[in-house]
Amino acid sequence: MAGEPGPQSDALCELELQAVIGFNGHIPSGLICHPDREHFIYPLGCTIIIQGLNNNTQAFLHGHTNNVSCVAVSRSGCYVASGQVTFMGFKADIILWDYKKRELLARLSLHKGKIEKLAFSPNDLYLVSLGGQDDGSVVVWSIAKRDPICGSPASARSAGNATVLAFSNCRDEVFVSAGNGTIRVWELDLPNRKIRPTECQTGQLKRVITCIMMAEDDSYFYVGTSSGDILKLYMKSKLMSDYGPVKEKFSLGVTALLLLKTGDLVVSTGGGIVALCKGSNYKLIKKIQVQGGVTSLTLRGQGHQFFVGTEESQIYRLNYNEFKEELIATCHNEAIHDIIFPSGTSDLFATCSKNDIRVWHTPENKELLRITIPNMTCHAIDFMRDGKSIISAWNDGKIRAFTPETGRLMYVIDHAHSMGVTAIAATSDCKRIISGGGEGQVRVWEIGQNTRKLEEVLKEHISAVSCIKIKKNNRECVTASIDGTCIIWDIVRFMRNQMILANTLFQCVCYHPEEFQIITSGTDRKIGYWEIFDGSAIRNLEGSLTGSINGMDITSDGTYFVTGGDDHLVKVWDYNEGEVTHVGMGHSGSITRLRICPGNKYIVSVSADGAILRWKYPHSS
Repeated sequence: MAGEPGPQSDALCELELQAVIGFNGHIPSGLICHPDREHFIYPLGCTIIIQGLNNNTQAFLHGHTNNVSCVAVSRSGCYVASGQVTFMGFKADIILWDYKKRELLARLSLHKGKIEKLAFSPNDLYLVSLGGQDDGSVVVWSIAKRDPICGSPASARSAGNATVLAFSNCRDEVFVSAGNGTIRVWELDLPNRKIRPTECQTGQLKRVITCIMMAEDDSYFYVGTSSGDILKLYMKSKLMSDYGPVKEKFSLGVTALLLLKTGDLVVSTGGGIVALCKGSNYKLIKKIQVQGGVTSLTLRGQGHQFFVGTEESQIYRLNYNEFKEELIATCHNEAIHDIIFPSGTSDLFATCSKNDIRVWHTPENKELLRITIPNMTCHAIDFMRDGKSIISAWNDGKIRAFTPETGRLMYVIDHAHSMGVTAIAATSDCKRIISGGGEGQVRVWEIGQNTRKLEEVLKEHISAVSCIKIKKNNRECVTASIDGTCIIWDIVRFMRNQMILANTLFQCVCYHPEEFQIITSGTDRKIGYWEIFDGSAIRNLEGSLTGSINGMDITSDGTYFVTGGDDHLVKVWDYNEGEVTHVGMGHSGSITRLRICPGNKYIVSVSADGAILRWKYPHSS
């Protein structure tokens, strides 16, 4: 990326994405162990992530214009295919990727609205794709020609939607589709460019099929159902041979199946159970419980080890022999509301979300600590400058302080705000906390060794306080509110110094490090520069084309600042020029907050879909 673009340049430099903490556990079979046994493949937002199993390397496949809805890997491991969702009536793309080169080979567009499922034929000749409920067709593609061969409606008119696919293990011309009241075996007639389905008969049983598992020799296949049982069907006769368990069905449905070399089945459920069952009579041998409904089961190699992905964004490793779960990756599965670095270190940061605060080790993207308060939402966090506590703002109106090493609760300030605490900041001498609430009040708390005293209540805002920043000398602070005002307070005499008004809901505010100006942004998409001395507007920049700007941060020398918001883009700005120098694309949800780490090594941004993205800071300091 040599040569910075001038002010008029359209070719903006891209920010380099270094790491992603995030796993969308809601995509069925979204986690896949690559045949090389060294990597995982999984989608997050619009990106496909290839992650090393033993080391923390990550590679990213960028190309989708909307959220990825399904992924498949060919048996040889040479190809990856991924499908996306798009807007009603528009064509949804399938992308075929070269795994080794990590590059896009072809875009395949025929289906409308959403790609539901993808499957490769055993010898990498064909890819079969299934459209979502607004599309309802199944299409076979030639991988060599990257063209469609033929298509057909996926299920009979009398049946419901097909949602799952599986290719035969031995023949490139046979695959199975299934869904709500439909199981079909398809044969490809290549000379006539036709696919011909045969309905499988299940007698009186009416089931919604959630997953398919083929036997290695294709003689039979299993399907899992939302009712919590498993059906076995013969490939030749297309008839059901048996089903089970008859008495104790799996609660919340079977979500994925693995067939082991021994003939036994690994079954996962919507209730978070992973069970080992005898293939002959579906008898339970062993079972474990994981956190969240299971959506992915994937084998590593021959089945001595397999991996489990859950809706709560957890990834577990299981060994077949011990059948004990080991949590290997985790992330937030709800919107993240704040991110903060401790003073002077870039190796740690904390994030907060619904139910929890988590502390992360930046170089390894590992979760070091999780502080959980069930059924509560944490809106904002700050590290005390001395590093002895994390202070946090909660929707039950309490301020809670925890130790950063162990997560032990140090103290609680009850009834801090009547409509929830929405913003929080600590002075650098660690003697005071300033909090903002949903009712618009700004409160100053004196923090002693064992005492917490309310010093003053500042009542000027008439709506929720969204952001608080304190001046270096601890004598002044600025509060931004969604009532359209930013107020600069004297926190020694407890008076208002200045009020800034704009026709916007302010979401974020920053002091310029020289502390003669502030920058603000919010729902009007404008970035405002303001004079602190008299509150006058200096300049107004167009911060984004669509949607609110929710977070901003400025470098310690004030040369650059970063913004992020509902347009999913991270933007790096030159403060004096008022120009964007770099843009980061990778989020699929609205960016809620972002920070430049101390020492300007990284930018870390967090979003409403629970993803944490770490970017390389683009300017040499």
